[in-house]
Amino acid sequence: MNSPSVPQPPAPDPPAPPAGPLGVLGDLDEAARDELFDELQERLPGVWRLIRQGDPLESVVVVPSMSADKLGPSAGAVNQAMEERLLFLLLLLRQPRLRMVYVTSMPINEHVVEYYLSLLPGVIPSHARSRLQLVAVGDSSATPLTDKLLARPRLVARIAGLVPDVTRSHLVPYTSTTRERDLALLLGIPMYAAHPRLYPLGTKTGCRRVFAEAGVDHPFGAEDLHSVGEVVDAVLELLAARPAARWAMVKLNEGVSGSGNALVDLSGLAAGQASSGAGRLADLHAAAEERVRAMQLEDARVGIDAYLAKLEERGGVVEERIVGDEVRSPSVQLHVTPLGELAVLSTHDQVLGGPTGQMYLGARFPADPAYATTISREAEKVGRVLADKGVLGRFALDFVVVRQGDRWQTHAIEVNLRKGGTTHPFLTLQFLTDGEYLQEEGRYLTPSGAERHLVATDHLEDESLRGLGVDDLFDLVARAGLHFDQSRQTGVVFHMISSITECGRVGMTAIGDTPDSAQDVFDRAESALLAEARASLVPLPVPRRVRLGEGLR
Repeated sequence: MNSPSVPQPPAPDPPAPPAGPLGVLGDLDEAARDELFDELQERLPGVWRLIRQGDPLESVVVVPSMSADKLGPSAGAVNQAMEERLLFLLLLLRQPRLRMVYVTSMPINEHVVEYYLSLLPGVIPSHARSRLQLVAVGDSSATPLTDKLLARPRLVARIAGLVPDVTRSHLVPYTSTTRERDLALLLGIPMYAAHPRLYPLGTKTGCRRVFAEAGVDHPFGAEDLHSVGEVVDAVLELLAARPAARWAMVKLNEGVSGSGNALVDLSGLAAGQASSGAGRLADLHAAAEERVRAMQLEDARVGIDAYLAKLEERGGVVEERIVGDEVRSPSVQLHVTPLGELAVLSTHDQVLGGPTGQMYLGARFPADPAYATTISREAEKVGRVLADKGVLGRFALDFVVVRQGDRWQTHAIEVNLRKGGTTHPFLTLQFLTDGEYLQEEGRYLTPSGAERHLVATDHLEDESLRGLGVDDLFDLVARAGLHFDQSRQTGVVFHMISSITECGRVGMTAIGDTPDSAQDVFDRAESALLAEARASLVPLPVPRRVRLGEGLR
């Protein structure tokens, strides 16, 4: 006798189908494009409600374009690696009916794709592969991927043709600019990201204003600066308010990963504030300008003239550099769903480096419990302000926390309205373990109640890595037991794999059940990889010369 079937709730009605074409994009001004995009985005809540309903027409289009403003030169190989950094999204194919279109500048090595699909728990990799469409532009230049697509209408039409039903699909970008808006319009699918008109909220000037509105502590400083003179005035105002300040930070509005930051040495300048005579003030202003023009840039590839030109064009801020007995740089990830729900997703302690210690290198998750819940609460205040302004999708807040004695003080310093360096490690962990970050406890637990921690980097770099190819890496993974172990839910997941030969660089996320075990997994994988890389560069002996006829005896 058959068991009675359990009634299932009816699936939500699909969004209304789009109207017919309205002409070519070039005929529409910015206001018209924004209006059309607003209409397109109105379909997103309906698409969101249909997610994970087992609909055979559900799909997602991933375009990981690095459209954020960058100062320094960016090689095509680095861009490709950054585009492949979001390949963790292939783990979404564990949903047995989901289809995905993943777009990159250059073709992805098929063995890299197989590597990610092999991580899928409870899914036949070949079945997942049949639901994945990889689209490559065939352009290795450093031009942002979205720009490459917009310059090739036929390719965009091909991508649109891979979407089985536009009312059940959405676009996942790396960041959200007017370029991504235009691509969404051409594809006819909404975008799970903030509206480009809200982009200024994520600039250094915009986030300082959001922090003030949310009532969270942030460094003393000034925003919306566009000239050397304005920066100098802001530095002198900082000195007047904070005479003990040793350093000032200058930040370009749209710099990413610390590449738009610079340090101004303030030592000795404060003494000039004691006198208010006109001549003395003029000397002080000249001395401050000299310090500004000699400021130490985080990105050594950028000259001061290029930096100041970008400041004049896009603007920037000046802030006090926070110091104390101990200084750390944690971050908080949040999202606002298309249904308006705000949630804190994770906290991380960022690992920073570079000339001034402002460049993102990696992260540890979760953040130290000494301040994890505090920064979560502060981030939630900012998140509510952003949600009220219409921000949508994933974003992150960066903090500086400083220990004074046994007390930690928090300072919000940046809003990233995009996916960042902590997005892919955390989501990789979440997709592999089905766990959840408990905000009030500052812990991540799997469904069985086990804790998990991770250590990740985008910058495992060494010249010797150029001696390895993609297949060499996977051979090492197999021989050294570095593959992620589904039964124990610990191990290593590599990313940015394609850059190993050309750039001598690869990314890695190490997962363990304690902070120490995650670090141990990381250290063992790093040591094994570097040992393999150095062995690959051992000079080969010249083969013994074989005389004619000698091999026939």
